[in-house]
Amino acid sequence: MKNAIYGSSLTDAQWEYLKPMLPKPSKRGRPRTDLRQVLDAIFYVVKGGIPWRYLPAGFPPWQTVYGVFRRWKVNQQWAALNDALRRLVRKDQGRRPQPTAAVLDSQSVKSAGHGGPVGYDAGKRIKGRKRHLLVDTLGLVLGVVVTPADTTERDGGKAVLGRVLVWLASLRLLWVDGGYTGNIFAQWVKALRAKLAVEVVKRSDDVQGFKVLPRRWVVERTFGWLMYQRRLVRDYERTISSAEAWIYIAMIRIQLRRLA
Repeated sequence: MKNAIYGSSLTDAQWEYLKPMLPKPSKRGRPRTDLRQVLDAIFYVVKGGIPWRYLPAGFPPWQTVYGVFRRWKVNQQWAALNDALRRLVRKDQGRRPQPTAAVLDSQSVKSAGHGGPVGYDAGKRIKGRKRHLLVDTLGLVLGVVVTPADTTERDGGKAVLGRVLVWLASLRLLWVDGGYTGNIFAQWVKALRAKLAVEVVKRSDDVQGFKVLPRRWVVERTFGWLMYQRRLVRDYERTISSAEAWIYIAMIRIQLRRLA
């Protein structure tokens, strides 16, 4: 099959970065479909925001592409690829592989009528889901948890930190916004990691209009990056795990473009 070429397709240089990180083919069963074509199809979906069945004929069958997406979602392969590429980007920027500081924030997005678990964010007046992101100082995703939109920032933050702090041993400073204030959250973080300090970056009541807040702008920029991927403009996923997987896939694309 001739590989379809679109703006979302992998370049040769990007493929060279990604190829060594991919699972090795099984020695049994039928020959595996070319993974580069499968990944090009998945990147086409996340960038174009189309349903699986609308994949152009130049790609492998949508059932094959979806099968890889689902298997890698179940075995956490998308998260692992994001982590491996993040370390390469940090090294390329002259940073240590593991960050010492991170920023935590959330974003509420409207959901399509997919029938999955959703909630209502009264503050944003949005019915849908909430994306809780932990990013490093470059804006690269360290961890993500997707919840119904009525989940509080503190509960979502606990879910993210509880998932990723086990391997972020060097993290010492966490910047958060006013939604995470309160002794309960700070004490919970202290109990989880005694050396991790929480610093709240608040908006001043005296400021009129828009103002870039120190450190907070980093995670806001990451949310902006995600909005350039049409699949993420709204939440189209029936399952929470798929919603999280697409965020990792979007970041894989972004980091590959940083590297090559």
